[in-house]
Amino acid sequence: MQWEQLLSLRRHGDTQKRLRAEQDPTRSGFEVDYDRIIFSAAFRNLQDKTQVIPFSKTDFVHTRLTHSLEVSVVGRSLGRMVGQQLLHKYPELATLGYTSNDFGAIVAAASLAHDIGNPPFGHSGEQAIGDYFSNGNGAAFKDQLTKTQYHDLTHFEGNANGLKILMESRPGIPGGLRLSYATLGAFTKYPKASLPHKPSKHVADKKFGFFQAQQDDYTAVISDLGLLQSQGTILRHPLAYLVEAADDICYTLIDFEDGINLGWISEDYALEYLINLVKDNINTKKYQTLTTKKDRLGYLRALSISTLIQEAAELFMAHEAEIMSGNCTTSLTDKSKYSAQINDIISLSVRNIYQAQEVIEKELKGYQVIHRLLDVFVGAATRKQENKASAFDKLALQCLPETLVLPEKDTYGLLLNVSSYVASLTDGKALEWYQKMA
Repeated sequence: MQWEQLLSLRRHGDTQKRLRAEQDPTRSGFEVDYDRIIFSAAFRNLQDKTQVIPFSKTDFVHTRLTHSLEVSVVGRSLGRMVGQQLLHKYPELATLGYTSNDFGAIVAAASLAHDIGNPPFGHSGEQAIGDYFSNGNGAAFKDQLTKTQYHDLTHFEGNANGLKILMESRPGIPGGLRLSYATLGAFTKYPKASLPHKPSKHVADKKFGFFQAQQDDYTAVISDLGLLQSQGTILRHPLAYLVEAADDICYTLIDFEDGINLGWISEDYALEYLINLVKDNINTKKYQTLTTKKDRLGYLRALSISTLIQEAAELFMAHEAEIMSGNCTTSLTDKSKYSAQINDIISLSVRNIYQAQEVIEKELKGYQVIHRLLDVFVGAATRKQENKASAFDKLALQCLPETLVLPEKDTYGLLLNVSSYVASLTDGKALEWYQKMA
């Protein structure tokens, strides 16, 4: 891989290469990517989507939107720090007009969008959609689909749905948000289709990153970025490691902080688990003057994030040769000297937060809601295809947004688009539809 190619400003529909030196110096194409994401309806919907903890009646907890904003801030810092060192290592990039802020803008935009395809009700929403097609009424469509198409649905993946949202064309809107190929590459942490399923220890093989419906368009992206190997393997964009690190840092520390603020985890664990991260930077006198739990936690969290950002940037540069050759098989946080503390925090969060009764009840309700909505909308859309729509079906279809495309002769496209629509709903809207249709 070559950095000049990886920093491509090309967008869907471009017939010529976009040169960095010809960009607006006050607002580059990478910064335009960030703006387009933050103003999109799909991003706004994240304000009412569960991160992990359901909306609390006693205290603030993070939603997908606040989490995504925080990840983008961490990602921007990581990108700028790495970019500064890469420009020193590859001075020809500076002569082409690239700056450290460009690296920061790419990682920030990709980080901002990293959860944009996730369904309501947390990660159980993905499982609920997949379960509908594996074990619910959606299983009836298996014989009408190819193996890969059916696998796309039974293993519905928020990352692949995110790429669909960012780049899918519809009438009058070619290329979706028309983001730069560099940002799309950095966004795709798992550059592979759902099949063939070839599990490996490589971090990029953990999940899949695009549906069959997006394969042709995504092929253009990977070709332009130089990510395709001769054997057909797609390499991960190097900056995806920074997007992943930003997400890992935020969800590890901030879910932990939410759990302590809600009283699900004792505050005593905060200093015990974070002391190794903050011991070189903590101002003990200042810490002792903080009289509230929120202030103490905020101080420790800020110092911990700063420590992990600095380390992740150093780890990226130390392993840049492996990353550029596609041979870096683990995430940056897995290489961290603080991995033991990180794993302790995650283990405690799993026990006290992710497996809390309130979270489990939310996930159970999510299964019921999503199965019912898919039953109604998939049933109505497919019966319309067959000219067998009932009066109820016709009413249900009128509830769907006019932007939703329902292909008449493409069962896979129809099922995927309806699933993506259900995934786009906020927790509140999905529950509202469920209550009306129950």
